[in-house]
This record gives sequence, structure tokens and C-alpha cells, in this order.
Amino acid sequence: CVLCGRTDDCPEKYGEKRTYVEYNLTVHYYCLLMSSGIWQRGEEDEGVDGFLITDIRKEVNRAAKLTCNICKKKGASIGCVAPKCKRSYHFPCGIQKECIFQFMEDFRSYCWEHKPVQKFPDRESRGTSQCTICLDLVEQLPVYTVLKSPCCKNAWFHRECLQYQALSAGIFFFRCTVCNNKDKFQKEMLRMGIHIPEKDASWELEENAYQDLLQCYQHCDIKRCLCKKGRDYNEPDSKWEIKRCQCCGSRGTHLACSSMKSWEQNWECMECRSIFAKSGSYSKQKKRSLATSEKTDGTTCLLEEPSPKCPRQSPGSQRNFLLQSPKIMCQNNLPPCSHLELPASNRVTMSLSPLTSNRNWSLRKKHLRKQRREVSNILKELKLQVNTKTTRLNINAENIWNSALKGFRQRNFSPTNTIEIKFTNCKDRSKADTSAASKHRFFQLLMLHLQNSSLFEGSSAKNLSLDFQAVKENLYFEAGKMIAVSLVHGGPSPGFFSKTLFNCLVYGPENVKPALEDVADVDVAQTIKMIKYANSLSSLQSTIHNCYEFLAAAGCLRPVTALCDKNMLVNDILIHHVIKRIISPLESFRQGLKTLGVLEKMQMHPDAFSSILCHKPERLSAETVCDLFTIHSSSDVNKVEGADFWMGYLQDVESGESVVTLEDILLFVTGSFSIPPLGFVPEPTIKFVHIRYPTGNRLLNCLELPITKTYEQFKNKMEFTIRNTLRAERQ
Repeated sequence: CVLCGRTDDCPEKYGEKRTYVEYNLTVHYYCLLMSSGIWQRGEEDEGVDGFLITDIRKEVNRAAKLTCNICKKKGASIGCVAPKCKRSYHFPCGIQKECIFQFMEDFRSYCWEHKPVQKFPDRESRGTSQCTICLDLVEQLPVYTVLKSPCCKNAWFHRECLQYQALSAGIFFFRCTVCNNKDKFQKEMLRMGIHIPEKDASWELEENAYQDLLQCYQHCDIKRCLCKKGRDYNEPDSKWEIKRCQCCGSRGTHLACSSMKSWEQNWECMECRSIFAKSGSYSKQKKRSLATSEKTDGTTCLLEEPSPKCPRQSPGSQRNFLLQSPKIMCQNNLPPCSHLELPASNRVTMSLSPLTSNRNWSLRKKHLRKQRREVSNILKELKLQVNTKTTRLNINAENIWNSALKGFRQRNFSPTNTIEIKFTNCKDRSKADTSAASKHRFFQLLMLHLQNSSLFEGSSAKNLSLDFQAVKENLYFEAGKMIAVSLVHGGPSPGFFSKTLFNCLVYGPENVKPALEDVADVDVAQTIKMIKYANSLSSLQSTIHNCYEFLAAAGCLRPVTALCDKNMLVNDILIHHVIKRIISPLESFRQGLKTLGVLEKMQMHPDAFSSILCHKPERLSAETVCDLFTIHSSSDVNKVEGADFWMGYLQDVESGESVVTLEDILLFVTGSFSIPPLGFVPEPTIKFVHIRYPTGNRLLNCLELPITKTYEQFKNKMEFTIRNTLRAERQ
């Protein structure tokens, strides 16, 4: 190198070593960047990254007159910027003497006496901790080779580890490995001499690095494939489109080969079905075969009808039942009917005969429904606080969290105001939906984001995680507030709380005993298992010795003199990791849930609220949907026949003999896939009128159905309208 005189080629320490044969010039990139008498006067493609060749030669001549204060040789091109300090040195010599080089702004350099240092409070304990990059031990001392995170109290790193990480991650991905903070962390690391290159991460620059993820499984694995063009043939939007297993994604079938009418239908491969069968969560059911419907009025079905020998089951169907009669609210007296018995109020409720083999399952579902009805009444009571004053939230569906956070934090937002949602990223803003359907969609997207956010950890049943940046920005409070507002304003419930999290909120963390299933961190869970299942005192002590640092950091070290001591040790670790570690986020979350009095009601009615916070809404059944709607009819309509068509259609949808699902029907009418805990306001109704096709009025939650002569006509009109309406909305 013409500046430092060394032949070393170590890009991590001295930058890229570049040789320019036409100029007879070799130089280390960092030596050039940090030299005190040269600036980038050219464009990026001129000279060496903007350093002109003539300027480099002038800098070499200037440095030739200066002696390095470290190696005592000529050519010291770098000087300390501290006032009155006249020390000069080569870049490699400065590294060796632990000087600080700041790769930002004016590219300042500080000698070993004037270099910046990190400040540590005197009261802060000294000891050892684990470098979160290499996982080796690091001394908690204010020395050159050790750096402390500015955003995390107990995060320490080796300088060398941080430099390698920065060079690999680049400016876009280099951040604190503990709390994920970027701005504050990068600012401190640049101050302490870590070079963060302005480039993309190394894993992003690797050609075709993610190519395997772009490959979709495209093969029909059904034993008898019906496609004449082969198992690998796939034609979208036809009966020869390949549908992958909804569970594993590594098996497929043509729609026609499995007698499926719609791509939206779920399908499981035989391997996944066998797993479900062994776990008791899957039961194959028989059902009667219905006659194939006629195709009229242009509603030609694209896909094959299911084989009568092998009728297809709806994935949402848990049991079959007989529909005997709907509930009808009549405007006039009905004529006598042989198969309908009307009480004095002219209101007939639908009776159902569930055909289920599992009595315990049926009782549990019945108990859950009872609890959810109780929650609905409680939430309706809380909703009395909501006034008619309107607050509009402008929401970007593609950035749901930030736009929701901005709306909830705006000055005029009040949980007691009526909330109106306007999606700002619609193609035609003038036609943006501002009805209750828009509010349903907003809260659904928001709950889905929260479930997958860094605020929670776990697979399905989730606990709070420890996100230092979220604590700093008070995001746990906002999340609790959003959930409370969603429940009272008619949105969905989260449905992903673990029992431990729910009990901490209701009974207080001091009264909760966590379980091993609550630990989301794989390494921590493995450590606990090794302690829990140690079968001798020596193996237990060996395990404790191996994880000594972890136990010390968690404050769980205790004398172990007998094998039974492991139980108390496991309990201590669980309480620390699941509860004590997140006590601050938990308290903020509790404060947020106090909005509109939700937490108070949770503590008064824990069983009822557990049914919606710890459980997802149950799959819709024909029974549920039929009971949800009240039928209004007029004198010029054959009420009984229309109700029979409606009930028969729900039966067909549940049993899988339709291209739409029960969720599609609910979405078509209300704008929601599921029934919110509060219920629908106003209550959903059905009207039979003289129209050509059914219409769904989401402002009134009213479904207007056409009067037809035959059931086949009624079914075809329903299929055609609902399928095409929802398809257009998705597009």
C-alpha cells in the first residue's frame, strides 16, 4: 500500500486492497478514507471511488515527510483531530494501538489518548456476560475490545464480532441483536469506530439466494389422476388447477381429481389426515348424496360435480344435522302448514338435530357458545359508553400498524366516539367503503398484525415478548388499547392469548404458575428440559454447570444437593423467563386493556372472556348462520318455500356441495368473515323480494333473496352472485 507500506490483504481490518496497474498504484481502502490531507473531489467513477489519482500522489508525498508515532517510520498520513495533538500514524499502526477511526461525516481519527470511550455508571455491576453474536463470554469492562449496546442494559459485544456483523449486514440491516434497535445503535457504533458500509446485506446480494423459496409444488399426488395431460399439468382457474395441501404444502391435487368445485376450498393430503386422525382432531364423516344441480341463467359451473360414490366434505363441517324450520318474523298470518308449527307470536325458531359421536366435544362447544353469549351481553353493556360523535381514521391497509397507531394517537381520538374507517389506498378514493364492513375489515387486519408482531411470542397460544424498543415507544399499552376498542366497537377478538397470559391479566402475575409450553425460545426450552428430565444428581449438576451463565443472568442459581431440587429450579426459570422478564410490558398491556372498562369486566367474568381471548371463533355451521338471520316476509311471498330453499342451500354449503362457503355468505352480507364477540348491529335479516339476483346490504346487514320457482334456480343465483361479487372485491 502506498500509504501504509504494508502488503497485508485483510479487507475486514484495512478495507479492500486495490491495485491499479495503469497508475502503478496499490492502496488499502481504509488507509485512503482516513488520510487527513485528501478529499473526494471527483465523481464516484473517477480515480479510486472519487479520490483523484493526482490527489492520492500528493497525499503520499505529504505523508512521506511525517513520522509515525507508533512504528517510527515515514508515511504517517493520519493525524489525531484533537486540538493541540500532533500525533500522526499509519492506519494499521493506529488499529494496533487501539486508536478510533470514525467512518462518518469528516472521517475523524483519534489517537489512543484522545479517543472517545463509552460511559458506564459506577453502580453498574461488573462481571461477564455472553456476546450475543459469537456467544462466547465477554468481560463487562470499558476497554477497546469490548463494546456495550446503547439501547440494551445487558447487551455486550466483542468489537471484532460487531465489525464482522456490520460488514455483512450493511447499513440497512445492521442493528442491535437483542432489541432490534437501528438508529441509536448505529449512531453509537459509528462513534466508537465501527465501519458500517453503505451497501445491501451480503445475503441479499447473493445471486439466486432465495430461488428455492419461489418454487411452488406443482404435482398431483392423487392415486388416480384424471388429467390426460399428466400429473404436472396445471391450468389456473380451471378444474385442472393444482391445489396444495393446506397443512404441509408438499402434496397436491387437481381440483377435479379430488372433486373440488372451488380453489378456495381447503384440502389435506393423506399424510396430514392420518396425523389429524391419530391426534383426534380429524374425523371423516359420511353424508347423503344430493342431486346434481342444473346450470341455468349463465351460471355455468367450471368444475366437475363431486362423485356420488365419494361425496366431498367441507373442511369447516364438524357435524351434519337436519334443518327442520327457520325462524320467521311474519308481517301477516301464515296459512296452515303441515310441516311448520307456529306459536302465537308467529315466530318459529329453527330446531336442529346434531349427529355427533363425541358427546364431550358437543358439550364443550355448547359451553363455549354459552360463554360467548354472556360476553356479547357484557360488551353490549360497555358499548353504551360510545356516543354518536364520529372520529375518522384514515387507514392504509398495506401499512396497517403505523396508520392505526397514528389514528389512535391523534389528539381528537377518543375510545368513546363512534369510529369511522376510510381506507386511503383504494384505487378510487371517492368510492372507498366507509360502512361497518370497513370497520370490520380494519379490526380484522389489526388483530392479525398484532398476532404476528414482535409484541407476542409463541406459535398459536401466545405470551408477551420482550421488545425493548416497543417498551420505549409504549406500544404494549397501545396494543392493549386497540384490543379493548375492537371488542367494544364490534371488531373481532384476538383469540391467540395463552392461558398463562390471560391469567396474568386477570389474576395478577404473582398468582400464575407458567408451564414449559409457555417458553417460545428454543434454547431456553431445551435448557429447562435438560434440567427437568435429569435422572441423576450428577447429570443435574453437570447441566447446571453448563448453563451457569444463563442461570446467573436469570437470578436462578440455587444450591442443588438432591435430585428433587430440580423441580424448584425449573419453576424459578419458568417464572423468570415467562413472567418476571416481561413484567414491564405486561403492566403496560394491562393499562391499555383498561380502556372502556374491558379489563375490569375480564376480571369479573374470566370464564366468559377466556372463550374469546384464548380461543379462535368456531367454524361457522349452517345451524349458526341460520339462527343468526331473522326472516322477514310479506303477504305476496311464499314464505315457507323461500325459507326451505334458504335452509337447503345452507345444508349444501356446509356439506361442501357449493362453490362458496358459509364464511363467504357472511362476508357478502356483513363484510365480516366471522361473528364478532359483540354480535352484529343491526341484527342480520333476510327478505324475500322480486329481484333477479340476491343483494347484500352491509349497512343494514340485510340479505335480499330472489323468489324462484325451483331450488336449483335459487342455488345457481346464490352461487353466481356471491362468488363473482367476492372475486371482484378481492381483485
